[in-house]
Amino acid sequence: MPWVLHVDLDQFIAAVEVLRRPELAGLPVVVGGRGDPTERGVVSTASYEARAFGVRSGMPLRTALKKCPDAVFLPVDKPAYDEASAGVMDALRSLGTAVEVLGWDEAFVAVPDDVADEEAALAFAHAIQARVLERTALHCSVGIGDNKIRAKNATDLGKPRGTFTLTRDNWWTVVGDRPTDGIWGIGGKTAAKLARLGISTVRELGAYDEEALAAQLGPTMGPWYRRLARGVDTSPVDPTPWVPRSHGHEVTFQTDLTDPAEVEAEVRRLAEAATRDVVEDGRPAVRVRLKIRYVPFDTRTRSVTLPEPTSDATTIADAAAGLLERTDRTRAVRLVGVAAEMAPPA
Repeated sequence: MPWVLHVDLDQFIAAVEVLRRPELAGLPVVVGGRGDPTERGVVSTASYEARAFGVRSGMPLRTALKKCPDAVFLPVDKPAYDEASAGVMDALRSLGTAVEVLGWDEAFVAVPDDVADEEAALAFAHAIQARVLERTALHCSVGIGDNKIRAKNATDLGKPRGTFTLTRDNWWTVVGDRPTDGIWGIGGKTAAKLARLGISTVRELGAYDEEALAAQLGPTMGPWYRRLARGVDTSPVDPTPWVPRSHGHEVTFQTDLTDPAEVEAEVRRLAEAATRDVVEDGRPAVRVRLKIRYVPFDTRTRSVTLPEPTSDATTIADAAAGLLERTDRTRAVRLVGVAAEMAPPA
């Protein structure tokens, strides 16, 4: 049986911060925004100690403060996390097998051909945990599967600092009775759509008629959700370096913006910042995307394809500002973001 591992760093951002500040070990740590919980901003990550109080990623910092008033709040430091992530991925590659990077803190790892049984796959997973810890002082959990989907779903079942194995043999026993959003790739909105079809568990989704799902949820996504529920996947671990599809910037305002001219000025400023990243990347922008969040928390997105690929700041800023005409200019705004999507690599 071929084996795939999914490696996921435990509380990655918080763990990096604790490495830099050992005195924070064992304390509830929350990282987000500028590190000031009285400001607007969201939680990027929380240590396990903070999660015990109900603090979760994506939660407003002010809510996190209410749930855990004794937490240590720290600002986001992206360069530090980039450096730590690179060290982790180098440690994984040092084992001499294919590594498919999924983000800062996770990757699929191909298992060597001579690893034939579950016991050997488990030993390789332990070797990965030891290598990452030795090289970076960070702990990770490892999901073991007979394909990428099962390995990915197995990881959370092994957290923290552990391993878990999911294969065709135990898939339904372990995940069959979980809610549909209890598996990778299905979120709350999709689970709600499935519930309207009378589908509430992974087992029910896996057994549902594929044509009916295609009719209800689309010809691509309907069958895809069914495959996720069945743990079906044939894709290999792809070591091709990850290439960003877009560059973007966003800002949350500490005071709501009510003047449309101020909103446009911020949009243009963010578009210029995104353009600088596009120029540095060396690929022109082909599409511009605007994100706008109204008071209290209503978020809308708009996008436009550019007439031709470009790295011109004025053209990209004009396109972003033009998208504002497709929004409600009378509402107070708490956040705006602009992203420039780039042409694929040659």
